Amino acid sequence: MPDDSAAARAAAEEESAFSHPPVDPDVSAAYGDHPDQVIDFYTPRGDVSLAPLVIVLHGGAWRAPYDRRHITPFADFLARRGFAVANVEYRRGAVLPGQGGVGVSGAGSVVGPVAGRWPDTFDDVAAALDALPDLVRESLPQADPRRMVVTGHSAGGHLALWAAARHVLPADAPWRTDRPTPLRGVVALAPIADFAVAGKLDVCGGAALQLLGGEAHFAERQPYADPALLLPTGIATTLVQGRTDVDVPEAVAESYADAAAKAGEVVGVTLLEDVGHFPLIDPAADACAVVVEEIAQLAW
Repeated sequence: MPDDSAAARAAAEEESAFSHPPVDPDVSAAYGDHPDQVIDFYTPRGDVSLAPLVIVLHGGAWRAPYDRRHITPFADFLARRGFAVANVEYRRGAVLPGQGGVGVSGAGSVVGPVAGRWPDTFDDVAAALDALPDLVRESLPQADPRRMVVTGHSAGGHLALWAAARHVLPADAPWRTDRPTPLRGVVALAPIADFAVAGKLDVCGGAALQLLGGEAHFAERQPYADPALLLPTGIATTLVQGRTDVDVPEAVAESYADAAAKAGEVVGVTLLEDVGHFPLIDPAADACAVVVEEIAQLAW
């Protein structure tokens, strides 16, 4: 558990990140029939004729209360720096104890709402990525789909790494692709990138365990969902991690980078001193500018 000063600092960082009013998109488009199967597009600001496309996957432990609205200031921040942005929504867990189901934390206690939906969360991210080229042509002509970078924060960082690894999924995975997604790279922000380490640290109340359906299904589903087991991808990947992050500790990112190295792949890890979990997506924080620079290095 973090000490009182660390907890207070983390709370202040979270308050700052959530203090910005949501920014409405320029246009939205559906990639399916469910209300959560939607992508919000932000046009690049300034004199940009054809801009790199940044695909944003929000965090929130794959839980329903945390939707894409909280990351819209970050999406707008990217657009103001000349990027075209696609902010992807996806289905998240919403079952509450006493209302048809329970979630189980790493310690075995009942919690709610449950993290994610199996397989819906993965269905949606795969479908959104597959639909993006056509949707971009229709809704965001200022975007250059030949220069795509996917980024995500926390649980969204997991989904970003997973989306870039679909071509190395097990052969029977419904989301597997024959070839890599045409990405310039991945910038994963404090990602839940290694489910084994996340479980040991009880990250987000056992969210990774819940995402895969609990103890009964974890082992069989982990090879289809855990980025640390889906390596090498052959896609340029950078992790950005605050060293004082108490939500998704540095050890999770380091473990993923170690797994990549053992698979023969170099993954960049940018560690930010005196930075916690939320400054990475907070336009008011210096860490957010670092994130944009990491994206720019891959996109341009």
